[in-house]
Amino acid sequence: MRTIARTTLLAAATIPLAIAAAPASAAEATDVTYAFGVDGSTVTNTITNNTGATIGCTTSLALAPDGVLPPVAEVVGPGQSLYQHDDIPPGTTTQSVLDVPDGSYVALASCGREGNAPALWVSDYPGIEQFLVQFPMTAYTVEQASSVVTVPSVAPAPPAAAIPDAGDLGKIFGS
Repeated sequence: MRTIARTTLLAAATIPLAIAAAPASAAEATDVTYAFGVDGSTVTNTITNNTGATIGCTTSLALAPDGVLPPVAEVVGPGQSLYQHDDIPPGTTTQSVLDVPDGSYVALASCGREGNAPALWVSDYPGIEQFLVQFPMTAYTVEQASSVVTVPSVAPAPPAAAIPDAGDLGKIFGS
């Protein structure tokens, strides 16, 4: 029962599908790519969509304590509360997860399409294949440079040193 629950959550939380308006062509592993980044408290995912159709994509985050990847079941089973879902047109689009608390996260992305040639493109993650084989469509894992991102704490700037008054040159030079 746990496997079914986790699979259902995986499908609902991390692998959304969009119905493409244009006829779909045969999918290839390289049709979709991901590149994660961090800008302040925002985690970005630059998605390149070479499918020729609009696809549904989600970028989601799960805690990665001390920058270590947790087991896949811990990441996809409970779902993610930090995510962004959008319909992504052909070309390059940046998806952003805003207001991410400080910490280390595993960033995952998934894009999918239904129709004549349904397909999934999911972030490569150790063990993800055991979940992907349960979907009745072609599924590809997409390698990205890094799947762990760290949202840094922004330390307050130290107070500026007081600039002495030019009339106090004696104090400056100790006389």
